[in-house]
Amino acid sequence: MIRVALVDDHPLVRSGLSALIDGEDDLQVVTQADSLETAVAALRETPADVVLMDLNLGDGPGGAEATAAVLALAEPPVVVVLTTYETEADVIAAMQAGASGYLLKGATAEELFAGIRDAAAGRSVLAPSVMQTLVRRATPGPDVVTEREVEVLRLLAQGLGNREMAAQLLVSEATVKSHLAHLYTKLGVTTRTGAVSVALERRIIRPPG
Repeated sequence: MIRVALVDDHPLVRSGLSALIDGEDDLQVVTQADSLETAVAALRETPADVVLMDLNLGDGPGGAEATAAVLALAEPPVVVVLTTYETEADVIAAMQAGASGYLLKGATAEELFAGIRDAAAGRSVLAPSVMQTLVRRATPGPDVVTEREVEVLRLLAQGLGNREMAAQLLVSEATVKSHLAHLYTKLGVTTRTGAVSVALERRIIRPPG
């Protein structure tokens, strides 16, 4: 039996997923949580083999942070992100946090079940669009936005100025200006607003808020 934990801040989503998963003979939802804190506490109490992790966990730390915290447990489960977000920024954050898979909530029940089984068996689980993102980043061309440039774009979308971005990234303002210059060239724009607009259109980042 593969033990599954659900981490999602929407009760109805957890309820629906639980009903689906528990309908399979070899899968069982053993615990549920709606935040980083409750997830860690629940998994210490009731171990699981696979965690399905949403990226948006309300006002608290997000799914990437929760993934890292779960994987820091003494006997960590594997974590598969299950979300509506498929931007490069989200994919990068989840993979860097140690997620073994990344599925979208638009997946079919059969794809979800197969993903859980594959993750439990130690195999990577990636939605096709996420695979394309990772392949594109693994074979970078001159127009591919780097991870640091994605961070700059996210801060830019939040309306931060150069000085504020430099403080957040722990770099100089000159370095921020250099990143912006490279971004303008790669995205084919000449303004901060244009850079954010193209980044959102290309799903490099998601809308702030």
